[in-house]
Amino acid sequence: MKKTLLLLLLLVGYTGISQTNNDLLKHYEDYYQEMRLQGDVNGIIGALTHLNVLSPSKQRRDTLAFIYMNNGQHMQALNTIGIENDSNDSDLAMQIKAFSLKALNQPKRALEHFEALYSRNSSPYLAYEMADLKIQTGDTDSALPNIEYGIANATDEMKYAFYERQQPYEVPLKAAFYHLKGLADFNMDKENIDAAIASIDEALKIAPNFNLASLSKQALESRKKEAAEEEEN
Repeated sequence: MKKTLLLLLLLVGYTGISQTNNDLLKHYEDYYQEMRLQGDVNGIIGALTHLNVLSPSKQRRDTLAFIYMNNGQHMQALNTIGIENDSNDSDLAMQIKAFSLKALNQPKRALEHFEALYSRNSSPYLAYEMADLKIQTGDTDSALPNIEYGIANATDEMKYAFYERQQPYEVPLKAAFYHLKGLADFNMDKENIDAAIASIDEALKIAPNFNLASLSKQALESRKKEAAEEEEN
């Protein structure tokens, strides 16, 4: 009789816990949808965090990390999904790791994830990120195939955003590739500045408002002038 009563109490307790858990799940699912409607990022993060605790799922975790990344909270995004290169990661998780590591000035680690993404589905945008990071890390030779691919495959509709000015601006992706080509040309042969300037001129033909390309051209012309003056002396 005592054993039967104990089992009954345990069953009732378990049922109560199950109902409470389901009620909480429903509450936070409704809360999540309401926060989405209101555009409340902090509310969305809070709701997803509770949902992940109550009912963990890879999809929810990736979504939470994506929201952190979009909100500029790159460390929180990586704390949510990790930084390791995992072949079982979703494309979204790989993107989060790649762009968050890039934002946190970890170009070599970011490059690993961009390369993994590129192996799944090559695209001019991924090729640009890879070429840019390779140039930053001094691997110019390896960047050249990505640049050539990008110039050949970037369409007129593809744009890339730059943020070095107070007001962000976009240029055609192909122009961005020609700018990278100019930087790569210079890194490959610092004596042949004209070749680097010619590539950047191609970028400026496509996008006359390309401020970063203009700055690079000015720097190269200044370096060329200094070299000429040294030769004269």
